[in-house]
Amino acid sequence: MSEIHRRTLFLLQSVLVLWLNVQPAESGAVQLKSDNLDMTLASNELVFINFYAEWCRFSNILQPIFDEAADEVHKQFPDAGKVVMGKVDCDKENSVATRFHITKYPTLKVIRNGQPMKREYRGQRSVEAFTEFIRKQMEDPIKEFKTLKDLEHLDSKKRIIIGYFDRRDMPEYNIFRRVATNMKEDCQFHVGFGDSVAQMHPPGNPIVVFRPDVAVSNENDETYTGKMNSFDEMNIWVQEKCVPLVREITFENAEELTEEGLPFLILFHATDDTDIIKDFKTIVETQLISEKQNVNFLVADGKRFAHPLHHLGKSQSDLPLIAIDSFRHMYLFDNVKDMYIPGKLKEFLNDLYSGKLHREFHYGPEKDTTPEITSNDINKKSTQPPESTFKKLAPSKNRYTLLRDEL
Repeated sequence: MSEIHRRTLFLLQSVLVLWLNVQPAESGAVQLKSDNLDMTLASNELVFINFYAEWCRFSNILQPIFDEAADEVHKQFPDAGKVVMGKVDCDKENSVATRFHITKYPTLKVIRNGQPMKREYRGQRSVEAFTEFIRKQMEDPIKEFKTLKDLEHLDSKKRIIIGYFDRRDMPEYNIFRRVATNMKEDCQFHVGFGDSVAQMHPPGNPIVVFRPDVAVSNENDETYTGKMNSFDEMNIWVQEKCVPLVREITFENAEELTEEGLPFLILFHATDDTDIIKDFKTIVETQLISEKQNVNFLVADGKRFAHPLHHLGKSQSDLPLIAIDSFRHMYLFDNVKDMYIPGKLKEFLNDLYSGKLHREFHYGPEKDTTPEITSNDINKKSTQPPESTFKKLAPSKNRYTLLRDEL
């Protein structure tokens, strides 16, 4: 090679290096596609994804805000494998959109340890709100206790997972921590190490225990018997324990529960009436577990949810009472004491499925023979059961753009 060629090549290499060094790093959210999505999900603790469509006005409004938040989050969490804010163009990546059941644009989902969280992000859509959300998501969900006596003061109305470990650097503890980050919205997590918990487990054999919300349930403590080094196995077990068949509805989770689309069977109770809550949970768990795919079983503080009671023509002085909200109408269970009669609550649900509740509201209890409909019946003013109040807590239809096919 001639001296001129060498100098030319050296000059070109120098210019290329200089150009690469002065170019700004790629900013904004990471563009996720089918060929890089799985690797991104598998290699990061938390991935926050904006599913959008370029033709969607709301997507276009959100995109620069989300990109700016991604830059800020990267500054705060620069370590690889921690947090990624990504975005998916759903028109170009239709298979990805289908995989995550995207029905509205833009939709914001959190993927933690490779698994979609059941709660979508529904908070304020600003740079500050996004970064604060990520900070909270990355906080350690596990509280360490120093002595076993500390466990005597845990909240008896909360479902709790307790871990007993030799050391923090054990691989089993890392599994426990990952599970805790997945389930921190549903359970409290506590852990003890070393001598403070030595009497609770054999050396080198950590133990994980579920402690139920004994103030409002009749469940008992249960020890995890699966593999301590299996994230999937422990995560499934913790999920079964932390998400009970009967849940409490609050204004914070009402939107999420409503979006599941299942009718509500609700016990409205006085704030301090824990006995009726325990009884209702026991009856549902022993008699109605086969209906868990068809109905959401809930308890509601009658003071906080006074508005639905008003629609039913009831007040706090009438508590406790049971009702069904079908998302069209609300139907009242005749007498809450009848729930103790085996089969009565199941019959109430069957009457909803068959339409009997709706018919009886109009025409009274059904008789053995079909009554003859007269002209007077036809001319009677139609009445309706109380309208659903919980459907109003569902996500606003104006909050997102519908899918293109729905426009």
